[in-house]
Amino acid sequence: MEIARAAAGLFVRQGLKATRAEDIAQAAGIAPRTFYRYFAAKEEAIAPLYEAGARRWVEAVRAAPPGTSVPQALEDAARSMLRPGAGVSSDSWAWVRTLVRLAHSNSSLRRVWAEVCQTSERALAEVLASRVPAGTAADNDAGHADGAAGARSAAADARLRFAAAVAIAAIRAAVEGWAAGDGPNEGPQGPAELAVANLATLRHFPWDDLTAS
Repeated sequence: MEIARAAAGLFVRQGLKATRAEDIAQAAGIAPRTFYRYFAAKEEAIAPLYEAGARRWVEAVRAAPPGTSVPQALEDAARSMLRPGAGVSSDSWAWVRTLVRLAHSNSSLRRVWAEVCQTSERALAEVLASRVPAGTAADNDAGHADGAAGARSAAADARLRFAAAVAIAAIRAAVEGWAAGDGPNEGPQGPAELAVANLATLRHFPWDDLTAS
C-alpha cells in the first residue's frame, strides 16, 4: 500500500508517462528490485488503492444490519463509502478522480482497473449469497430439491452472480461518470448519489425468487 500511495502521488503530480517504476521505488523508499518483487509494471502499483476502495464498499454491504433488504444494503453502502470522510478525505477524492481518469486514457491502467472490478464482482457475489437464504421456492415446487437441504441451485447462483455484476457496474459507471467531469464530491452529482441512482435498477430484481420457501 505504501508503494501504491507513492505511485498515486507521482501519477497525479507528474503524469503516468513521465513516471518510471524507479521513480516510484525512490518515492516509496525502496530499491527498484523490491518494487518489481511486488509489481511487474508501474501501472500495477496502483492496484492496491483501487482494491481498497472496492473492498470497503463490499464490506459495507456485508456489514448491513440483519433484515436489511439487499437493494437497501447496496444503496446504503454506496452512500456511506462513496463520499468524503468514509476512509477517504475530501482532498483524496481529487486523487481518485485523476486516477480513474488515467484508467480511462491508458490501456494498461484500464486493464488493472477492470481486473479489480472483476475481482470485486466475485467478492460481492459471495456477500449477496450470505445475505440471501439458500434454496428457491421455484426449484422446490418443481421437484428439484433432491440435493442437500438448503443448497442453492445453479440457476440461483447464476442470478446472484448477475446481480453482483450489475451492482459493480452501477458503481463503476457512477465513479467513472463523476470522474470524467468536474462535479462536486457530494450531492446529486457526486459519486455516491450517482451510484444510488444506478443501483435503483436492482430494486426490481427478483430477490424473492432466490429465497427459501
